[in-house]
Amino acid sequence: MCFGVKVMVWMEYPTKPLYDLPKREILIQGIGTRLMKPIGSLTKDTLNALKPCQHGAEIHGAAKQSGFKLQEILDFSSNVNPLGPSKKVLNAIQEAFVEIAAYPDSTSEMLRYTIAQHFGGITKDNLIIGNGSTELMYLFAETFLKRGEKALMAAPTFGEYERAVRKTGESVKFVRLDKGFQLDAEIFKREMIGCKLVFLCNPNNPTSKLISQDILTSILDAALAQDILVFLDEDFLEFVEDEKNRSMIPQISKYPNLFVLRSFTKIFGLTGLRVGYGITSKEIAEVLHASKIPWNINCLAQAAATVAINDITHLQLTAQLIKEEKAWLQTELSSIETFCFTPPDANFFFIDIEKTGLTANALKHRMLKQGILIRDCSNFVGLNEFYIRIAIKTRNENIRLIKVLKNALNPG
Repeated sequence: MCFGVKVMVWMEYPTKPLYDLPKREILIQGIGTRLMKPIGSLTKDTLNALKPCQHGAEIHGAAKQSGFKLQEILDFSSNVNPLGPSKKVLNAIQEAFVEIAAYPDSTSEMLRYTIAQHFGGITKDNLIIGNGSTELMYLFAETFLKRGEKALMAAPTFGEYERAVRKTGESVKFVRLDKGFQLDAEIFKREMIGCKLVFLCNPNNPTSKLISQDILTSILDAALAQDILVFLDEDFLEFVEDEKNRSMIPQISKYPNLFVLRSFTKIFGLTGLRVGYGITSKEIAEVLHASKIPWNINCLAQAAATVAINDITHLQLTAQLIKEEKAWLQTELSSIETFCFTPPDANFFFIDIEKTGLTANALKHRMLKQGILIRDCSNFVGLNEFYIRIAIKTRNENIRLIKVLKNALNPG
């Protein structure tokens, strides 16, 4: 016979700490009367204080807030290929539908082999594939950070580096970029002493600035001498014209402490499929393979990425588009006297709008009312409320951006 008893449970309030949630009584059949501890008391201490990292591409929330349909919003907050994936890639995805009923290759062996062939000078054993490049950031921090160890990174830079470190329970040190948003090598190397990991983004997000080769090499040399691991994010480097001369992938044999991150999200437009990869020493790759979850890359993503990396025609069309539209958009944005920025190295503009009298949040909402989404950069460590980020898209889309920008800055 079952008896109904009252049990105290905790309602979920995402904005409050887990240990401070209110209680509620419910009737549960056949369970003894007891009070369950708050869920927050059962989780790791490091997770109770962990907050989600805010990003661009929040198009679903923007649609809900603005009343526009998803397809009616032009998303300039996401720095991805404006052409999207190529037709060859879409065909490869369709052909891979027959594989959905089976488990995907947990090692992504064919994709790793294809990437190795694309770059040359490396083998598939130098590669690790992630569910987007973000998974690899978390995997790297989780694998290598031990208790009491620190990670160093610039400010501002991509927020998930910090969150990946804090999720492990370890601490972060920031080195502020100079007034021109450049890295000071000597300051960075001084702060690097005693750290276990270094995170670098080249070109940097959100500043769209490259790290000079001299500075980058200087930091890598210093890190190697101290057995410090370097996580170098090159996700946006493929949008840079002299990418091959800028990349540190050819240097992984010289720097066994180096991990170079790349992504299929940006230049290849496979944003929703989530595929990233790291090129590193065989020793680091082996450890990461042992640490990652199984079947992390689905069959459609593997098929798409394998084709995408060799679709040279699509990459050339993209490069030409970005080159032309970057020049056009730079001219148009420069005509707005209250905007302050320097020429970008990547496929997006980083702009100081303080002279407009608007905050980034205010301008973002004015733009959204007209169906344009831009990136408010105020949540980046080291930035105030007056910075925005704008991606480069197609000419017609860029024309609409400029028109809406001018309307938002001069309403009425």
